[in-house]
Amino acid sequence: ALVIYREIGDRKGEGTALGNLGAAYIALGDYRKAIEYYQQHLAIAREIGDRNGEGQSLGNLGLAYDSLGDYRKAIEYQQQCLAIAREIGDRNGEGQSLGNLGIAYRSLGDYRKAIEYQQQRLAIAREIGDRDGEGNALGNLGIAYFSLGDYRKAIEYYQQSLAILREIGDRRGEGGALGGLGNAYIALGDYRKAIEYQQQSLAIAREIGDRDGEGGALGGLGGAYFFLGDYRKAIEYQQQSLAIAREIGDRRGEGLSLGNLGSAFRSLGDYRKAIEYQQQSLAIRREIGDRNGEGQALNNLGYALYKSGDLAQAEKSLFQGVEVLESLRERLGDDDANKVSIFEQQARTYRTLQLVLIAQNKTTTALEISERGRGRAFVELLTRRLSTNPKEIIPAASLKPTIAQIKQIAQNQNATLVQYSIMADNFKIQDKQQTKESELYIWVIKPTGEVNFRKVDLKPLWQQQNTSLGELVTNTRDSIGVRGRATAIIVPKPGVNEKQRLQKLHEILIKPIADLLPTDPNNHVIFVPQSALFLVPFVALQDEQGKHLIEKHTILTAPSIQVLELTHAKKAEMQQSRGAGEKSFQNLIVGNPTMPSLTLKIGEPPEKLSPLPGAQEEAIEIGKLFNTQPLIGSQAKEATIKSQISQANIIHFATHGLLDYGELQGKYRAGVPGALAFTPDEKEDGLLTSDEILDLKLKASLVVLSACDTGRGQLTGDGVVGLSRAFITAGTPSIVVSLWAVPDAPTSDLMKEFYQQMRTNPNKAQALRQAMLTIMKTRPHPKDWAAFTFIGEAY
Repeated sequence: ALVIYREIGDRKGEGTALGNLGAAYIALGDYRKAIEYYQQHLAIAREIGDRNGEGQSLGNLGLAYDSLGDYRKAIEYQQQCLAIAREIGDRNGEGQSLGNLGIAYRSLGDYRKAIEYQQQRLAIAREIGDRDGEGNALGNLGIAYFSLGDYRKAIEYYQQSLAILREIGDRRGEGGALGGLGNAYIALGDYRKAIEYQQQSLAIAREIGDRDGEGGALGGLGGAYFFLGDYRKAIEYQQQSLAIAREIGDRRGEGLSLGNLGSAFRSLGDYRKAIEYQQQSLAIRREIGDRNGEGQALNNLGYALYKSGDLAQAEKSLFQGVEVLESLRERLGDDDANKVSIFEQQARTYRTLQLVLIAQNKTTTALEISERGRGRAFVELLTRRLSTNPKEIIPAASLKPTIAQIKQIAQNQNATLVQYSIMADNFKIQDKQQTKESELYIWVIKPTGEVNFRKVDLKPLWQQQNTSLGELVTNTRDSIGVRGRATAIIVPKPGVNEKQRLQKLHEILIKPIADLLPTDPNNHVIFVPQSALFLVPFVALQDEQGKHLIEKHTILTAPSIQVLELTHAKKAEMQQSRGAGEKSFQNLIVGNPTMPSLTLKIGEPPEKLSPLPGAQEEAIEIGKLFNTQPLIGSQAKEATIKSQISQANIIHFATHGLLDYGELQGKYRAGVPGALAFTPDEKEDGLLTSDEILDLKLKASLVVLSACDTGRGQLTGDGVVGLSRAFITAGTPSIVVSLWAVPDAPTSDLMKEFYQQMRTNPNKAQALRQAMLTIMKTRPHPKDWAAFTFIGEAY
């Protein structure tokens, strides 16, 4: 065609043929040759004034440079293409340019911008009925959310994309969607399903001659076999993937394959080869500006160096990795939910760096990294809320915790801080090397500023009992027999020794540091847990003599040490505001609303939540103590709650807490589950969600959630994401929440006693301790008194 067009002097036809040749070489993965043809097409289009052809060439050049890893140049070309498409009213071209910009920004690690562009692309595709564009936009949104670590949402988008691409017969797109699903299932740990999807993707790629897709599927299969522990097979697949990436000039794919090979050789104990591959991977990722890949390569290189014994270089590499990862989170601006999500795949770098630092006996620097690697999104969110400019983007560098700051926080709190960090490493279990929880690091920071470090070997849990610390926590809760707040009797599971489990957790979590804790039971001990340790009922842990921890100490918890500083600042701000002459505040006490109905299981009709007569009695008695009329039954409308909550001093909600509400209903921002039940009306559904709470501006000195599971939520590297986090973010410096679904009558007694104690003791944490000790005398089982934990400011 090109020969004929040149022979007859048809410049437009010549340009079109050149563009089509470029597209063919793109499909073959020969991006350099594709660029040559696209540039010739561009020159002709500009010469003859073909704006549409010019735009197409610019867009295609952008795609080619993206495939070569030159993302900045890709963005320049796509922006020129977008401008032309908008100028000539080409909606299809506009949509394609927006989608391509989204792809380039994702490659640069700017996921927020990537999602924005893909959503615009999706909207245009649906508007003009472009099913191919719609399918591709959905697939690219899947890739963006995968990069953020939100694998469930990624799968949703991939599945929608796959359905459309199959419907229209787009085999290349179908293969890409299948590969994306395979990668997502690898991340979720379902390796068999991942292999099925990657094999389907590989078959399609080979059938249509898609070398890029073939390389990606081979790499995906290598990843799945790596996590299955078949390192030899993983290496075979990664080497095939690497060969294809180099053949077609796919620099990003080359960097990825090299990194995966490095991880496989490290797992085989060949650290020299592992380091070589990771260094090559790092060089490519830096060259093409792949910041996310650079962070991963620095982490993997650091771990390989650590395993080889080169601790100094490992430390250097991992510190560089932390800086890169924090720059990626910074690009997300005020997008709290995605900051939480992305941190899940970044947390391992902070943990590996702690391993390296402790191996060098740098215990205080390791504490700084431990604190720097938790609650980051929460700290940034609270810092913005306290700022005069809530939309201000807080640089991550300005929030780095220092040992001096940590000591000062302990002094300001006049409390002993106990921070836990769970480490994972590779060790032998039943004659096989596996990566599992290996050690528990514990730092104790006294109010004097003295810092002590202890560690606990967790390997025996695996080697002798084949269980994890998290499973021990779950089994302990099961042995207590905890369920949800209800009038039904809660019966512990038969055959499980509750006391032994509580003592085992005490042996691991408390005994190694018992000599460092205060001897005065009125002195505060603030536990800063991690992961499953957020679900530990610290107050109920028992020593060898059977004495509960609450009998020895006044106990609080916190998601991070820096969050303590921010709740302290919020309390000071609140006191200053009230001292400046604000009007007096009322208390808001709610008990046993007329319950709403909701769908608890897909496909079933809505069910009305059961009434809580004990919660009603609880609210009435507490109302008498504060001379406040409680909202009971039909008075407790959600709309009424919302109208009064912002001016309340003490907020007490005795109702149903719904831990998982939102995921089924689709009513919350990603990663913010939970709701409280109130009375519905014609405008409100009766469910105050975490999402709605985040938008409130509270002035309450104390919030008590006397309901089920209000201290639980999604366990993340950022802490527990749920109701407690939402209320603290909304402005309260102190909150009492539950770790399980609490029994109705005992909870009512505990809460009444708590407020009785507060009448004579302004220290809320001490008041809660005394209430627990009192209830324990008549109701000794932990399920009746140990569910609640205090977070934040005690005064």
